[in-house]
Amino acid sequence: MIFNDRRDAGKKLAEKLVKFKEERPVILAIPRGGVVIGREIANALNAPLSIIVPRKLGAPYNPELAIGAVTRDGSTTLNEELIVSMNVSQSYIEKEKKRQMDEIERRIEKYKTMEIELRDRVVILVDDGIATGATMLAAIKSVEKKYPKKIVLAVPVGPPDTIKEMGRGVDEVVCLYTPAFFMAIGSFYRNFEQTTDDEVIEILKSFR
Repeated sequence: MIFNDRRDAGKKLAEKLVKFKEERPVILAIPRGGVVIGREIANALNAPLSIIVPRKLGAPYNPELAIGAVTRDGSTTLNEELIVSMNVSQSYIEKEKKRQMDEIERRIEKYKTMEIELRDRVVILVDDGIATGATMLAAIKSVEKKYPKKIVLAVPVGPPDTIKEMGRGVDEVVCLYTPAFFMAIGSFYRNFEQTTDDEVIEILKSFR
């Protein structure tokens, strides 16, 4: 399955999520690409759209390699096996966590996002795809603290093992495609141009 772009993926995902419309769900998207997906779902379900901003914790000397992830409220997931194998110190983890939480604050301020009450609500967590799942796990952990009625994970594509693991932490997973051979998320899109901050700001503004 190949998606034309994020809007196409969002529309297809919305078709599978329309069953939640009567439950007045809240759509929480992960910037930046997830916000484009989230807009299509929020429009189809007549639901509010906001964001959650997890950030991966980069490994020493290799920031692209995630040793974990953190959210604004400090909810953290760590890849203990990787941390031990790379001999990553606790002090490094704390510094990296602080650095990423500062970046989260900067982004939230820039996007001028609105807070939505999640208690007793169905929360649909959205991104444009899942690879390792580190950031999504941190997002799930953070949402759990808000006492939602139900957490639904919705993504167009992800590797089978990761999607299965995600399912243990949420009430339901809606994933359109779980290919056995998984490369990069972008390989499942014809157009996977980077979503800009300005696009995110405009989309969120339209829901305020």
